[in-house]
Amino acid sequence: MDLSAPRRLRPAAPSLAELFTPKLVTILREGYGWQQFKADAIAGLTVAIVALPLSMAIAIGSGLSPEKGLYTAIIGGFIISALGGSRFQIGGPAGAFIVLIATVVERHGYDGLVLATLMAGAMMLLVGFLQLGTYIKYIPFPVTVGFTAGIAVIIFASQLKELLGLDIAREPADLFPKIQAIAANIHTAQTETIALSVLAIAIILGLKRVRPNWPGLLIAVAVTALLTFLLQLDVATIGSRFGGIPRSLPAPSLPVFDLTKMRAVLPDAMAIALLGAIESLLSAVVADGMTGRRHRSNCELVAQGAANIAAVTFGGMCVTGTIARTATNVRANAHGPVSGMLHAVYILLFMLLAAPLAAYIPLAALGGVLAIVAWNMAEKKEFWALLRTTPGDATVLMATFLLTIFADLTIAIATGVTLGSFLFLHRMANAVEVETGLRVIPQDEADTSGPSRDSYDPQTSKDIIVYRISGAFFFGATAAVGGVLDRIGDHPKVFVLDFSDVPLVDSTAARVLEGFAHKLQQSGTRVYFAAASKSVRRALLMTGLRKPLVRYASSPEDAIQHWRRTDAPA
Repeated sequence: MDLSAPRRLRPAAPSLAELFTPKLVTILREGYGWQQFKADAIAGLTVAIVALPLSMAIAIGSGLSPEKGLYTAIIGGFIISALGGSRFQIGGPAGAFIVLIATVVERHGYDGLVLATLMAGAMMLLVGFLQLGTYIKYIPFPVTVGFTAGIAVIIFASQLKELLGLDIAREPADLFPKIQAIAANIHTAQTETIALSVLAIAIILGLKRVRPNWPGLLIAVAVTALLTFLLQLDVATIGSRFGGIPRSLPAPSLPVFDLTKMRAVLPDAMAIALLGAIESLLSAVVADGMTGRRHRSNCELVAQGAANIAAVTFGGMCVTGTIARTATNVRANAHGPVSGMLHAVYILLFMLLAAPLAAYIPLAALGGVLAIVAWNMAEKKEFWALLRTTPGDATVLMATFLLTIFADLTIAIATGVTLGSFLFLHRMANAVEVETGLRVIPQDEADTSGPSRDSYDPQTSKDIIVYRISGAFFFGATAAVGGVLDRIGDHPKVFVLDFSDVPLVDSTAARVLEGFAHKLQQSGTRVYFAAASKSVRRALLMTGLRKPLVRYASSPEDAIQHWRRTDAPA
């Protein structure tokens, strides 16, 4: 055995236990003490204060009663954090589901939504256990940045009404109609509400500058709530907007279903599963980008499936990982999944104990918190950097960004990934190079004192030609490579194609080579494929590229020597 030869080492595949071990277990194994718990407790409370009105508002916007959003945040949020594969994921009802849920409820009622969500949860469990969640890594970076920036714009636009205290009876969901409604009702802006918004933002930004370790989000909400209570300000609060907070969880129950209804809601279940999986995994990817950590995508999908099943069992709705609340969790310096579990506990405590206190929290302050969150999660540096890199990356970025804002989450992601895939294929095709015109010095003229592979001389012999391909030879590069090969003038006695720098060959490229080899064979040229790796050689052989059409050699030099021994003229 040649110990001096380089060896290619591949990382060991993770075991099933490693793939599906929740991040909570990982955190506990690393050591979890009081300091970590304190950080998670503060982060969880910050997220809970943001999640409380959001959960109720999303439920109302979906055509459901507000407590269903709270049940979802408590049950679903706890399970996602406890069982999930991300350290920082916060689960709950998501704005991306509003239109879908409202449609399902309108067509099939709340029982239909429960059934569709149960089926979607089972689908996510299946996808997770089949280990298909790892395909999220193929989402290009411009898609993630564009999607995140689009969500940031949506969050900020959705809070303008609360920041200004506008009197809008029914705020449109789409961005342009929303801006038009805001402009039409700008005269209803309230001075007290604007003052609270400015105060909340000033506290957050000021503490970030002078006391960066203090929980600025929490302090801003607490101060504005206290002022609202002491001064009896006439501003919108959680109490005035959403009414009383429920004080108990319902007992688990499920309505009676039949096969006919299952067939009817199957398309909706697939849509819920797709949207929930995409948003939760993208949220985990965003958290990874903000923290430098890596999530376990399949474990996360399993947790999402279990959370959806549990949430509707306790009277809730669809649940997923939420980018805004996850980003808030990260910005609040959470340590691990305990913050998400505590956020669910805090919301439960609000329901049980602190409903009167929570009722005084002004929505203007929460609007200020979300405005800061939107600004922070927009990834402005990455956005502008991608705009200045290449036209392809800028196109993918802007397509994803604009479709997220003006169209739909799934459309934006699908379009971005498709454009990114074509961009990648184009770049890979352009990276393939063919070194042409290389002829080998005849044996009696070669300088045997030096390495023969570097002794190519284009002027010495017309009997032997060596072409070398560099790069992945796939369908996107076949036109360019085939064009170069077809431009060979006088056919030599031997043609050697060097595959030493080719990592892969697909069936389309192999068919092109097969046609080229037949063309050379008809003119009496002997064809050799040299230095092909095992995988490349296997792909070529499966296409029919074998003796007598072509022969294989370990190197161009070996191919030439074989021809000289067997077929070269005396």
